Amino acid sequence: MSTSILPVRRLRPGKWILRVFVTLVYALMLCPLVFVLWLSFFKDAILYFPPSGYTLHWYLNAWENQAFVNGFIFSMQIAVIAALAGVVLGVTAALGIIRYAFPGNKIINTLLLSPLLMPGIVTGIAIYLFYLQTENFLDRDLVGTAGGLVLAHICLTIPWTVRLVSASMHGLDPSMEEAARNLGASGRLAFWRITLPLLRPAIVAAALFSFIVSFENLELSLSLVGPGNTTLPIAIMQYLEFNLDPTIAAVSSVQILLLGIIMLVTDRFVKLSQVV
Repeated sequence: MSTSILPVRRLRPGKWILRVFVTLVYALMLCPLVFVLWLSFFKDAILYFPPSGYTLHWYLNAWENQAFVNGFIFSMQIAVIAALAGVVLGVTAALGIIRYAFPGNKIINTLLLSPLLMPGIVTGIAIYLFYLQTENFLDRDLVGTAGGLVLAHICLTIPWTVRLVSASMHGLDPSMEEAARNLGASGRLAFWRITLPLLRPAIVAAALFSFIVSFENLELSLSLVGPGNTTLPIAIMQYLEFNLDPTIAAVSSVQILLLGIIMLVTDRFVKLSQVV
């Protein structure tokens, strides 16, 4: 009676080293998030380790703080408007840059992507100075207004759409749209029925990243907000000037969970790995 012995699959030392390295990288990336979530449940107002106990008091304290509530609502409004407007303008710009060759094409592309390369504080100061010059010319306030802040955030979100949509368009097969046009579809109909659905993952990813960038922005908003128009990151910074309790960790935990849920839901319908 013979028995067959299945071969044992053994990983090479190089693969083990690679897996350990990848695990350590993920642990290093996730450690700050896990620590903030853990910190938000500490019972002690003065942080030290190990904690004397755990509580949900700091979440209640954050909810009762009107500055956090108003800042959260205002940041959500700004981020949604900036993401939608940035996607519309960015998709239009990407289509023009990729599909049409015209003088200054590369210069315009570089100009649209330049905010991704510049430090946020430099961009914020530049927009602030530009607003001051515009106010003197138009005799109308821009600094400290919700409209001025929205315009600045739109300028911040457009580069993400241009970058993602442009990269996706480079990977499209132009023969698909040409085939639709050969079958009688107009250029507009072929774009709406063929090209736009193929660009959907890139557009959704652009809207997601634009929302996150706008919602979490501090440097650009710092010099442009006014009374009654404080965003959540600025409200957190102002709270930290006089308090060091875990309330900030509770607020940050809510932001982490909110953005994580948005990314998971988005990835459920559009695989972000296709464009990211």
